[in-house]
Amino acid sequence: MVMYYTDETIVYLNGDWIKAADAKTSVYSQSLHYGMSVFEGIRSYEIDGKAHLFRGKEHMERMIFSAKAIGLPFKMQADAMMNIAHELLERNKITAAYIRPLVFASPMMSLSFPEEAQFMMCCWAWSKLLGDKLTKLAISPYRKNHPQSIKTEAKVGGHYVNSILAATEAKSRGYDDALQLDVDGHIAECSGANFFIEKDGVLFTPSRGHILPGLTRDSVLQLCKRNKIEVKQQKIAPHEVFAADSAFLVGTAAEISGVQSLDDQSFKKPWASSIGFNLQKEYEAATRSTHEWERVVYL
Repeated sequence: MVMYYTDETIVYLNGDWIKAADAKTSVYSQSLHYGMSVFEGIRSYEIDGKAHLFRGKEHMERMIFSAKAIGLPFKMQADAMMNIAHELLERNKITAAYIRPLVFASPMMSLSFPEEAQFMMCCWAWSKLLGDKLTKLAISPYRKNHPQSIKTEAKVGGHYVNSILAATEAKSRGYDDALQLDVDGHIAECSGANFFIEKDGVLFTPSRGHILPGLTRDSVLQLCKRNKIEVKQQKIAPHEVFAADSAFLVGTAAEISGVQSLDDQSFKKPWASSIGFNLQKEYEAATRSTHEWERVVYL
């Protein structure tokens, strides 16, 4: 069993700094029963001996947006959350880390908006989600939720039941992750990451609507713009993925990860010769420097 904390780990909970082992919340929380919560995953990279949060303020702003989208009455501002994140790292004596802020509901058993919101932030050392090896994907029988049934662009805890089902089903068949389709049968995203393919020197990625448009996805689009790499955001059919030259997935936890195969069919181009590989190296350099990113506005 993976342990994300020790007896000395400190977390932030509703205004207090406490040991993770001592953290308590109500078993009547609406989040525990119905998945009414929002969260973020933020990477902190060590630069010149100090912690640097990768697009941290934008992550915090997206969480505020997500909370508002599902009716969580969360009042904290992004700058205050950034201060908490830096203090969290200092208290735990860690610079390179994965940071998890979470907004969750107060005790509430009815299906209505909660009257209060709780706030927690923790961190731990976490290497790339899928490691450095190439990823073996399988098309999942679990499709992404319809955008008219959920708040697709909000990062909501309950949405990830769908992702867990897809990922565990793929792993039970010997794959590393699942590639999910939308309700119309087009490519959407992996269980916890956005998806790109390369064909004839052009990148393609699913357009917004059925996906969570991640900040890592946006970072890749910005790197492509800077390097004059053509990217088309559009609907992608499964047969177009099988015909692609290469593929990769992107996300905070996964960073940029090359794809070896889809349903056991390998891609034509060696990963080291692909556009994705070059972007992977540039992304790693950019996240570990003071690279300036164009801001995404959520608020």
